[in-house]
Amino acid sequence: MTPPPRPKQLDSPVLPKIFKYTGKIQVWVYKRTGGRIGGKWRIGAGFRKPVPTLLLEHRGRKSGTIHTTPLLFITDGADTVIVASQGGLAKHPQWYHNLRATPDTHIQIGRERRAVHAVTADPQQRARLWPKLVDAYADFDTYQAWTEREIPVVILQPGTALD
Repeated sequence: MTPPPRPKQLDSPVLPKIFKYTGKIQVWVYKRTGGRIGGKWRIGAGFRKPVPTLLLEHRGRKSGTIHTTPLLFITDGADTVIVASQGGLAKHPQWYHNLRATPDTHIQIGRERRAVHAVTADPQQRARLWPKLVDAYADFDTYQAWTEREIPVVILQPGTALD
């Protein structure tokens, strides 16, 4: 089944501002409740099948500022896997560029904060992980259909990030 075309209203210049501030609120609530609130994504495909959410810290590659972004994830053995989908937009999200510049960082899942090392999945890893990601959140396939870029899959390996 072919997904519908990307809705034009998703390209509104107002949406990035809304997403920025709702993301900040989600991070604030998540941190204060240890993920009890904000720890499950219940929008889109997540409405019927909620998806676990983590907080990703990433250092701005130009500013050096630490940012925190809530993201959906799955686990794969000891690794945590995230997707740089950005809702199917034409450009990679800023957090992805920041991780490529500084791959050693931290994530928070629930109350647990842990060090990780970010690696972009190679083609074989992506081919193995993509169906698992789509099983967790079916909208990832729709996002991929909406963009010409290959949406990166990022593997967060247990690491020794410095604070």
